[in-house]
Amino acid sequence: MPDKAIYKRILLKISGEVLAGDKSFGLSSPVLTQVAEDLKAIKKLGVQIGVVIGGGNIFRGFQAEEWSMDRVTGDFMGMLATCINALALQDILEQREVPTRVMTAIEMSDMAELYIRRRALRHLEKGRVVIFSAGTGNPYFTTDTAASLRAMEINADVLLKATKVDGVFNEDPIKVPKTKKFDKISYIEILNKKLKVMDSTAVSLCMDNKMPLIAFNLKEKGNLLKVVCGKKIGTLINK
Repeated sequence: MPDKAIYKRILLKISGEVLAGDKSFGLSSPVLTQVAEDLKAIKKLGVQIGVVIGGGNIFRGFQAEEWSMDRVTGDFMGMLATCINALALQDILEQREVPTRVMTAIEMSDMAELYIRRRALRHLEKGRVVIFSAGTGNPYFTTDTAASLRAMEINADVLLKATKVDGVFNEDPIKVPKTKKFDKISYIEILNKKLKVMDSTAVSLCMDNKMPLIAFNLKEKGNLLKVVCGKKIGTLINK
């Protein structure tokens, strides 16, 4: 029996760290290729796809403080890093004949479209993958918060948080081998336990707007397809 998607429209959040693969900096060609193949597979099922991409593999805003730089300047540098990642993902998707648009929260018309909600919705309806870059366009807001915001704005059915681990744990499973994984957890538990899945602003935005959130391991090929088809992997966060 062929796979069948249970969601019509998704918002996928990919961190820059995921795109770096096993490296501490830059982009991993095998990871980009896998992400593109996974996105192509779910697009074939008729799923409309929005992607918010991070920039931590190149630069994170809080790093500016280490260099005695202004935090606002650092955050704008981080926004530019997300644009580099977005263009890389767009190129590798279009090599696979997947129509893609990059939209930015800050204007840079020579290489991407300025984010306009109605235009983004039209791209999705036309079957194009839309990659949202530059976060919210504002300093002090993370790309996690941008993902929650864009998920609400495009009326996504679910927000998918791509990670390097198999879901949400009570402690970092990379640092603590024997730790508890949650199959399902509420937003308020995430906030009260201060679990590191998304920042508190992003989680609160999802909670206030009843946006279901699934955290799963993107490193395993085919996991994105399984999530979109309703298979029970990762951690479901709702209510």
